[in-house]
Amino acid sequence: MGREKEPPPPLGETFSAEDTYSRSFESLPPAACEATRRALLGQGYVISEATGDSLQAIKNFQPESDVHTQLLVRATCVPRPGNGSIVFVNAVQDRYDLKTTTKSASVGLSMLGSVSVPIGSSGANLVRVASNTVQNTDFYRRFFDRVAYYLPGAEGVLSPPPPPEPETPPDPLQLPMLSLPDAAPAADGSPAP
Repeated sequence: MGREKEPPPPLGETFSAEDTYSRSFESLPPAACEATRRALLGQGYVISEATGDSLQAIKNFQPESDVHTQLLVRATCVPRPGNGSIVFVNAVQDRYDLKTTTKSASVGLSMLGSVSVPIGSSGANLVRVASNTVQNTDFYRRFFDRVAYYLPGAEGVLSPPPPPEPETPPDPLQLPMLSLPDAAPAADGSPAP
């Protein structure tokens, strides 16, 4: 009998050769991690952990009054064989819903046993209801483009524009000769001095 077909990997995970979650840069890992940190800070993330070769950042969203979403981004910068670095990034989105609970108390009565009576207090808590890894390739592409913007040598970043050249007065010897109009003759008809 033939070999049975293997089930597909969970949620379509294939470990394909696409570079959705990583990008190579010419800079060394500390510079790449610093550029990553700046890219996240520039988009409103709060850096919660940072070392020389990794960092973690969080950003909060509230799309609805009773829904809270948190985006957690983790980045690791490793040396690339030869030179440069590879930055690996993973973003996880957690969704929280507001859940209300009512508290009750139990009262023990010798004749009736135990009776639960609501005491009228309630509380609201955020409860995580979903968590998933962001797989949107455009999200990662834009992220890595922003990291590249902050790398040393990127156009317009970390290299200030050259100072303006000081204005030097013109050289009088290089000025064109101006011709003066001829003087008008004096009133008695003799040439003007």
